[in-house]
Amino acid sequence: MNGGPSVELRRSRGARVLALVCVLGGVVLLALPRDGALLRTIVAIGAIALGGVALVSALRPFRFGIGADGLTIRRPGLRLSLPWAEVDALVLDEPPRRDGRPEPPRLLLVPAPGVTVGPATARHPLDGRPAIELLVLDQVREQPEQVSAALVRHAGDRFVDLQALRRAAFADPELPTGLRGYRMDQVDRLIRRGQDALVSADASACRAARTEIERVRAAGLPIAQRGYGTYPTDAALDALAAALADHQSTDRETAT
Repeated sequence: MNGGPSVELRRSRGARVLALVCVLGGVVLLALPRDGALLRTIVAIGAIALGGVALVSALRPFRFGIGADGLTIRRPGLRLSLPWAEVDALVLDEPPRRDGRPEPPRLLLVPAPGVTVGPATARHPLDGRPAIELLVLDQVREQPEQVSAALVRHAGDRFVDLQALRRAAFADPELPTGLRGYRMDQVDRLIRRGQDALVSADASACRAARTEIERVRAAGLPIAQRGYGTYPTDAALDALAAALADHQSTDRETAT
């Protein structure tokens, strides 16, 4: 714990590039002949305005340091220097998928009791404690694995890479999508609950997750115009239910 050199995360160039593209695209549109092109002019001005706002935001000061003494953060909406003694938990979490597409991971902070950092805008994914979103990882150039490694070195057991634990407990299934299939949000919710139950290593949570999978499947998963393929999804949910049942059996054997 608290070993190795400090790490400074670097802001992603993506937002800056997109802002410049908007501004330059708008300028090019304005430079074209304007005869009968009122709509084009309106679009060009809008693109320049949008790009300008995004560029100002992208150029605002940014710092995210992870070191032996704690965290140093300076970004829009949050400025703090937080020693490790004031950190109760750090969680690298991946929000639920949206329309079958993964969302960028985020880093959540649960301050130590009695420490006030800022308004809680999130919850600890496993125990529901109020948390603060420190960073969405698409804002930095480093990969989630690199951020996780730095936090493991310096934050020790305060840090949990929840997305890695979920995949170790039950790997995210590769579910094909089609013009007709199971509603993706329903399936993703069942898989996420099952993974979290396995990560928690709580027999009652595993039993509840397995019961919900069986109840929803008995009632029939809803069908959508765009959804997950039914056969691969059924196989994935069967495998998840089996993993949850195995964990319950293992827990009972350990107890006896």
